[in-house]
Amino acid sequence: MRVRTKDLYALLLTIAVVSAVSSAAQAPATPPAAEDRYRAELAVDYTYLHSNAPPGGCGCFNMNGGSATFAWPVKTGRVAIVADLTIDGSSEAISAHNFNLTLGTFTVGPRYLLPVHHFPVRPFGQALFGVAHASGSLVSGKTPAYTDASATFAANFGGGADLRINPIFSIRLAEADYLLTTFNNGVNNHQNNTRLSSGLVIHF
Repeated sequence: MRVRTKDLYALLLTIAVVSAVSSAAQAPATPPAAEDRYRAELAVDYTYLHSNAPPGGCGCFNMNGGSATFAWPVKTGRVAIVADLTIDGSSEAISAHNFNLTLGTFTVGPRYLLPVHHFPVRPFGQALFGVAHASGSLVSGKTPAYTDASATFAANFGGGADLRINPIFSIRLAEADYLLTTFNNGVNNHQNNTRLSSGLVIHF
């Protein structure tokens, strides 16, 4: 599974580079006014999550899944309200007991689009807050430390960069986020997760 994950991520980056070269060579430049205007968008991404959910030490494991993110611009067009839905599942056995886990998060918050003036790569930063829910054998009662896997607080801080292909499509080259979840684990009641994403952005 690790090899397939790396191959998929490499494929997405290859598509982004090839599309950028093709667009630069063949497509006419987007008018400056259209380039700078932030519009509503939907991003569909592959996500990789590195988690330390088991309490005590690292206990790290990897998860894979997908996310759908909708952004609606407000005021100056440099700020958007973002809603992100992400679902990831364990790509390997968790601990020697072969536990599995599915983690879902729904977060909402502001995103700031950095002004780059006609440059095709558009960086952004965001801070999102919401809820997380877990299921699977890791949290189904077989692990005494996990006493509650119902909806709990989650926070998502990070940013990324989109490569504009044309007025309708962009490639999300990369998004890196720190995802905090606060499931009751009997020790510190929080889990530190690193999330990496890449995919397709549709502008409306």
